[in-house]
Amino acid sequence: MMFLDRLSLYIIKNEKLTLNKKQMKLSKIGFLLAIIIILNGCASGYQMINPNNLNYNSNDTKNGISLEYKYDLLNKKYAKKETKKGVKVVAIKITNNSEKDIVFGKDIKLAYENGNELYLMENNKVFKSLKQNTATYLLYLLLTPMNLYTTENGQQTSSIPIGLIVGPGLAGGNMIVAGSANKKFKTELLEFDLNGTTIKKGETKSGLIGIKSDNYDAIKIKTE
Repeated sequence: MMFLDRLSLYIIKNEKLTLNKKQMKLSKIGFLLAIIIILNGCASGYQMINPNNLNYNSNDTKNGISLEYKYDLLNKKYAKKETKKGVKVVAIKITNNSEKDIVFGKDIKLAYENGNELYLMENNKVFKSLKQNTATYLLYLLLTPMNLYTTENGQQTSSIPIGLIVGPGLAGGNMIVAGSANKKFKTELLEFDLNGTTIKKGETKSGLIGIKSDNYDAIKIKTE
């Protein structure tokens, strides 16, 4: 939202945009918090990953079972949350060319090159760790008391209560965007949850996993 960037610069640089003096003591702290929210950006949408259609760039094969995987899938707010929380969403594709059906998480597991097994998070917990906090955008309501004052020859000529539009508008708009994005994110994580899934002989299945990691280490197949 380019409007947010322009508004934040206007608030900071233009002395004519002030809070009503009668409300200054009550809203000064909240006003500053709202400015911080504005400068940190607005809610972001969710770009669907679609693990079935990805071009995977890493792979490993063991005992007739092939693994392909890809990091760096999320964008904007979700990507920032990955870094902050130390959680990575990874797309994987498993092809079972062995002589029997296998169960992901039981017959085959995932490990790093050093042999340490990956700790796979429940996809519902992944969502809770990385979702956008819609309630945060309620801080925009703290802009509601804002007035735009105009002066002529040093005398105030009028005041416009722009906060009545800006505050609720930014709060509501961002909450709608964040809520919609979170819904898509959660739906995709649960739809492509492979934990406990049976992969039949000759079958290929794709999914999304969440791991606790700050790095992009190579992933290998570990058979039981």
